Amino acid sequence: MMERFAAERITSRHTDLVFLAVLVLLLGTGTAMLFSSSYFRAENLFSDPFHFFRRQSFWVVLGAIAAMVATRISLDLVQRWVPLLLFSTLGLMLLTFVPGIGVRFLGARRWVFLFGYSFQPSELVKLTLIVYLAFILSRKQTQIDDPVNALLPPVIVVGLFVALIYLQNDFSSAVFVMVVSMAMFFVAGVPIRYFLSLGAMIAPLSVLMLLTREHRVLRVMAFLEPGRDPSGAGYQVLTSRAALVSGGVWGAGVGGSVRKLGRLPEAHSDFVFAVIAEELGFIGVFLVVALFGMLAWRGYRIAFRARDRFHSFLAFGLTSSIFLQALLNMAVVSGMVPATGVPLPFFSSGGSSVFVTLMMCGLLLNVSRRIESSEEVARG
Repeated sequence: MMERFAAERITSRHTDLVFLAVLVLLLGTGTAMLFSSSYFRAENLFSDPFHFFRRQSFWVVLGAIAAMVATRISLDLVQRWVPLLLFSTLGLMLLTFVPGIGVRFLGARRWVFLFGYSFQPSELVKLTLIVYLAFILSRKQTQIDDPVNALLPPVIVVGLFVALIYLQNDFSSAVFVMVVSMAMFFVAGVPIRYFLSLGAMIAPLSVLMLLTREHRVLRVMAFLEPGRDPSGAGYQVLTSRAALVSGGVWGAGVGGSVRKLGRLPEAHSDFVFAVIAEELGFIGVFLVVALFGMLAWRGYRIAFRARDRFHSFLAFGLTSSIFLQALLNMAVVSGMVPATGVPLPFFSSGGSSVFVTLMMCGLLLNVSRRIESSEEVARG
């Protein structure tokens, strides 16, 4: 018993403190900017300027508790729980299609409503698939060139969840989950020829799915020529660009954004980065991007230092999911890619997103503690 306690005390002292500090800075800055960007909309909709802030804070607290548990849980136990995690997530995804439980909003069925709270299961899918792929790909390393026994089962599982997300009318999240999954296949050593074959099949199907919904076509058109319909499809892109430019070097100061006062749709969620640029200027944007860059550096450092393949693949997938999502959101706000509806981690309003993101960070810290512990043992 004393030996177990001593080992736990050693690994706790070697938690990646840089990663932890960056996480705290992102979470604190994100929550503050969430309030700044949401109080006007909250006052108009709910007569309570703290509505979105209070709801986000609730999920942040739950997420912080979940993250602390995730830093301590045995990763061997996580591997044993993979089937349970898969079927639980699948069950939640199917509940979105059940009338009275699944919530339909703006034509999409992305939420379940249970015990007075809404939850978006597709956010949990990101975590579940990363854990599953890390587990299955680490087990199949000696057969990684066998498409039937090693690759077909995880491809089917990923395809199932991607299809369910797409049926929820969430094309962007479906594509994002598929990209992160493909990144994990790549880092696991899957031969390039299989990516080329799969890409040849997926590309035309993706184009077909993109063109089957009018709002997706309008988003692409607004991306290509936003000035063609400045008061319609191109309005959000043009307004977010204007916010980015108007911030200048130092910005208007926290709370000083004028475009969040009804002119910029979804200023508190998908386009919160535009409010950051307007209020904090280039300096604030640079610092936020730098924090995400630091998070990615420490996360990938953890992944490539891990000696266990499961730990390494897990850390790589978790880091890629958080970092690529942040880059995608910033690219949307900057007008570099079509609007996606993908939130900015730690900043955008959305309890499901911040809860799952904090769990991911907790697992990353868990892997980092095990690296330091194993290296100390190796040094004697």
